[in-house]
Amino acid sequence: MRTVSLERTTHPVLIFWIFAGWVGFCLLPWYGVEKFYSFEWLVDGWPFDADYAPAAVLVAMGQKLWLAPMALALVAPLLVLGRRKTDSIYARVLIAAGAFGFAWLVAQGLGIGLRGLNADWLTALFGPLDDRQFGMGYGALITASAFLFLLTQGIAARGAVNGDVFVTAAIGGVIAVVSIFVFFPIAKMLLAAFATDDGGYSVLGFFPKFLDSRIWGLGCLRGAQCGAAWNSLVLAVLVGVLTTLLGLAFALVLTRSGFRYKRMLRALTVLPIITPPFVIGLAIILLFGLSGTVTTSVAALLGLEPARWVYGLTGILIAQLLAFTPIAFLVLIGVVEGVSPSMEEAAQTLRANRWQTFRTVSWPLMRPGLANAFLLGFIESMADFGNPLVLGGNFDVLSTEIFFAIVGAQYDQSRAAILAVVLLGFTLGAFYLQRFWLGKRNYTTVTGKGDSGVHPAMPAGLAIPVYAVVALWSGFTLVVYGMILYGSVVQLWGVDDTLTFKHYVTAFSLSWGDNGLRWTGSAWDSFWTTMLIASLAAPLTAAVGLITAYLLTRQTFAGKRAFEFGTMLSFAIPGTVIGVAYILAFNVPPIEITGTGLILVISFIFRNMPVGVRAGIASMSQLDKSLDESSLTLGANSWQTFRAVILPLLRPAILAALVYSFVRAMTAISAVIFLVSARYDMATSYIIGRVENNDYGLAIAYSTALIFVMLAAVGLLQLLVGRTQIGRRTSHGEGH
Repeated sequence: MRTVSLERTTHPVLIFWIFAGWVGFCLLPWYGVEKFYSFEWLVDGWPFDADYAPAAVLVAMGQKLWLAPMALALVAPLLVLGRRKTDSIYARVLIAAGAFGFAWLVAQGLGIGLRGLNADWLTALFGPLDDRQFGMGYGALITASAFLFLLTQGIAARGAVNGDVFVTAAIGGVIAVVSIFVFFPIAKMLLAAFATDDGGYSVLGFFPKFLDSRIWGLGCLRGAQCGAAWNSLVLAVLVGVLTTLLGLAFALVLTRSGFRYKRMLRALTVLPIITPPFVIGLAIILLFGLSGTVTTSVAALLGLEPARWVYGLTGILIAQLLAFTPIAFLVLIGVVEGVSPSMEEAAQTLRANRWQTFRTVSWPLMRPGLANAFLLGFIESMADFGNPLVLGGNFDVLSTEIFFAIVGAQYDQSRAAILAVVLLGFTLGAFYLQRFWLGKRNYTTVTGKGDSGVHPAMPAGLAIPVYAVVALWSGFTLVVYGMILYGSVVQLWGVDDTLTFKHYVTAFSLSWGDNGLRWTGSAWDSFWTTMLIASLAAPLTAAVGLITAYLLTRQTFAGKRAFEFGTMLSFAIPGTVIGVAYILAFNVPPIEITGTGLILVISFIFRNMPVGVRAGIASMSQLDKSLDESSLTLGANSWQTFRAVILPLLRPAILAALVYSFVRAMTAISAVIFLVSARYDMATSYIIGRVENNDYGLAIAYSTALIFVMLAAVGLLQLLVGRTQIGRRTSHGEGH
């Protein structure tokens, strides 16, 4: 009996977070160190140097006394260690301690900055402060996490979400990080939409700028130019529909046909996603531009004058289809594979032919994937600025208008913020249309029962156009990448076609000296920095995205819709706006990370997290909740169920999240332009610098090297993640 009582009143998770809180407060540097991944501070004055001292040491030395009240919030949870969770005092103490500690940490961080108190009313209330503080570091991060999870444990003890500690902690953690790294910086950026010329804010000044004819003009109806809003909307709808259809075609060939070279086709589908988008734009110009190979050949054959037809909607559409079809494919391949063959075989047993089976069984069960693929294509098109920048011509879109408003001579933050509001409105519209189309239907296809069926082959009426589309698009993709590869080994692209490897030598040369191997190529620094940042960001992005998807599909809680919207918000805003928003939000305390590698990692995590969320939602929509219930009935908790039951069935979604987040971190442009520094230069910023200097050969050679590196990384991720094994046959039988 004594042992049972001990088990009931011993709370390992609570003890862990109390211990973590004291470690953060008493042992780790409270303020940020220059290199977030370095531990040089351990031998550089810690713990008594003020730059590296923990909060407890600072308070003991009579400095930063405003940190002292947090010690009380760390002491209080010790009082409930011997109490049962059902005791009302247990929940009250944890909620009070966690809420007070977290609120006090945030308040002192926002209230006291580099020049003392940050607000005039604080100075009037407390008088001038002769001290200051810098951005938070390891200690503040660990202590804030401890307060947050003490709070969520108290909320769980009150019975929230059936008292599930893991689910409550996951919801609290995601809400906290999304609020800090999505809502906070975007709110600071959008606040500029109401800014006036005299430095104040006015709602009345917002509407004239919002209704500007350059945004909403319908001049295209009279043969002139339409506003950037309508251009962006038309382009995004076309890209969303066409990338979804193309992605579906590739997914069907890989899952519903006997095509022999599926591995090669799968590799081809991910080529565009691992390429800097302006490189695709340059290849399209070389093919279809005024002096392009195809344009001049066709003009000579037909006796016509070469035209600039590729600049504008047509060129951007082609480039975005190349760039974003892989996203649709990565989402759809898991969904198409997840459709239960038993259901399709049952339809055929009931005398349905292949076309009827596909139309009435397979297609309806693919709706979650189709809707999510369209949404991602739509949002990606809205947010993309690299392709419109290269191929846009006079076709203005919202993303490039935002870019020029920020980096142009006007530097008009207000106009950039208003354009971002318009873009966000379109994205929200697409988001709710997607929810309306899906409705509340059930798309479950994977249950706890065995399923050893095999997917039937496509009906002939569908297979012929699908094969034709896949063949044509694959051929076009190979031509584009052939031009990219060719451009990396010629002296001067389009002028001097002499073959040479000098661009690769300049970028990636090695030498052996007295001190051993030396990385003498000009691109090595940016390459290794990019690999480090991408390797750190990818698993964190996948983890946050899939946990969020689990909460959205498997749990019911208040504010669920707002929670889902918040997770998609960063994806709906152009990278240029994200970059500027992060600079405005994180250039000063309490989170002072501008110019560090950490800001790049964080921006990639929350910029790319929605892909993991949407891929996870699409796949989890097909998993019967009876799987969770069976695990819970057998005594497993929610964390054990998520880890041992759900995750193994989500390998396509995990792979999609890992691949996408890794390659986007390697090839991202828009936000990177604003966030790189001399110490942390990324591959894309290096390539852009070469393009600006008209050194196209070096830029394309570097991009080509990145393509091969990322192909190897994608193959390695596929090997590590593996395939979902649910007892199905892998070959088509005759007569299916």
